[in-house]
Amino acid sequence: MKPRPMTKLCRKLRNSQTDTEKYLWSFLRKSNLGVKFRRQFVIGTYIVDFCSLEKKLVIELDGGQHQQAKELDRTRDQFLAQRGYRVLRFWNNDILENTDSVLTAIHRAISPT
Repeated sequence: MKPRPMTKLCRKLRNSQTDTEKYLWSFLRKSNLGVKFRRQFVIGTYIVDFCSLEKKLVIELDGGQHQQAKELDRTRDQFLAQRGYRVLRFWNNDILENTDSVLTAIHRAISPT
């Protein structure tokens, strides 16, 4: 059975992660936060950076290119919200320079209120 085109693209993206994606993945993988995350995961017609299906939480990493793509990001976020997902967006430099704050925000989002 042939992989679907989106699946092939996800594999390619997982194999060519940015340094920032690799760094955050080191904290998210293996349920270090008590929740399983998937990386480069397909939801509808979108590929999200990280996703917890259990908590319906999407984590997106934004680099400089997202300054020009705000409307596309807004459309994507609305699509995900309509399917019950919450989206957390972090700038790459925040992940690298303010890791504790990023992990605290993720932990708050996955912890029961």
